[in-house]
Amino acid sequence: MSDQSNRKQSIVTRVAQALHFVEAETGAVVPAIQPAATYARDENYEVRKPYWYRRDGSQTTAHAEAIIAELENGAESLLFSSGMSACTAVIEHLPTGAHVVVPKVMYHGVLQQIQNYEKNKRITVSHYNAGNLGELASAVRAGETQLVWVETPNNPNWEVTDIAAAAEIAHEVGAKLIADCTATPPSMTRALELGADISFHSATKYLNGHSDITAGVLSVKETGQFWDDIAMVRKLQGTVLHSQDAWLLIRGMRTLFLRVERSCKNAMAIAMHFEGHPHIEAVLYPGLASDPGHEVAKRQTGGQFGGMMSIIIKGTEQTAIDVTRFCELCYPATSLGGVESLVEHRKTVSGEGFPVHPRLLRLSIGIEEADDLIYDLEQALARACG
Repeated sequence: MSDQSNRKQSIVTRVAQALHFVEAETGAVVPAIQPAATYARDENYEVRKPYWYRRDGSQTTAHAEAIIAELENGAESLLFSSGMSACTAVIEHLPTGAHVVVPKVMYHGVLQQIQNYEKNKRITVSHYNAGNLGELASAVRAGETQLVWVETPNNPNWEVTDIAAAAEIAHEVGAKLIADCTATPPSMTRALELGADISFHSATKYLNGHSDITAGVLSVKETGQFWDDIAMVRKLQGTVLHSQDAWLLIRGMRTLFLRVERSCKNAMAIAMHFEGHPHIEAVLYPGLASDPGHEVAKRQTGGQFGGMMSIIIKGTEQTAIDVTRFCELCYPATSLGGVESLVEHRKTVSGEGFPVHPRLLRLSIGIEEADDLIYDLEQALARACG
C-alpha cells in the first residue's frame, strides 16, 4: 500500500462528520446546542473571547460557519438569520451613492430590496440580462462600480452566467463580484474558486435541506475591511443566526451531498421526460443539452446541474395555476432545496411588477422516486389542459 500519510480527507467525508466533531468531555459525535445570550467575564473582568453577547455569535453558529467555509474553500463564512438579511448586509456596507450592477431577473426579494435602496438614492443601479456577458461589460463603470451581482442559475428562468468571466469583468473596473449560487450549493458550485469575491447562499434551501429554518450565509476567499464592515452590520442589526437554527443547519449539511445528488438525478429525469411534451411550451433546465447555458453550467457544477427547473404551460395563466392545484404529490408551496418536491406559479408569488412569464411554474425537485413525481405532474397536466 502506498504511503498516504499526507492524504487529505474528502470534503464529502468532512461535511458528513461535521468536521469530525467529537465532544471532548463525553465523546459525543453530535454537537450540542449552546443557546446562551449572556456570557460572564473572567476573574480579571476580561471578555472570554470570542463572545461577550449573543449578537457576536455562538459556538454552535461558529461550528456551522466553519463547515460552510470548508465547503466553499473560503477563508471565513458569516451566517445570518435569513438570506435577505445576508444580502442586505452586503448592500448596507457600501458607501452612499455606490454603483451596483445586477441582473434584470433575479430572486424577487433581493431585486425589490435593491430597487428600494435605489429609490431612496442610497445606491445607483444598472442592469443586465443574466448570462449576457456583453451586457454586463457595458453596464460596469471603471472607477465607479463597486459591486457586481451574479445569480446563477437565475431564479426562475435558470439562465446561467459564467462566474469566472463575470469576475474578470468586475475586477477590471475595480469592483467586487458577489455570486448567488443558492440553486447549485457548494457541493456542486464553488463560486470563490471561480473568481467570486463573495459567495452567497440562502442556507434555508439546499444547505439545510429540511424546510425547517431560515438562514443566509456569506463566504469570502480573502478577508479585509469590507468583510469587517459586513460583520459589523450583522452585529448592529442583530441578524446573526440563532444557535437552534445553526444546529439544524449542521444536521442538514451532513447529508448535503447525498440529497443534492438525488435531487439532480430526479430533475434530469423529469426535464428529459417533459421536454417536447404536448402540454408544455418550454422546459427551462440547464441540464438539457438544448439549454443555451448547458456547457457553462456543466463546467460550473461538475455535471450535476441542480434540482431546480421551470416549465411554461401551454394555454392560459389559469391553466398553469390549475396544474399546481391538481398536483397530488408535489406541494403547492414557495421555497426550494428541501427533500420534498414543490411546485409554484411564480407570477402569483413575485407579483405583477416582476418580469416573469405568466404561465411559468417553478419546480423544486426533491428526493422522492422520480417516476412518482413524473406521474403526478402528468395527471395534473391532463386535468388542467384537458
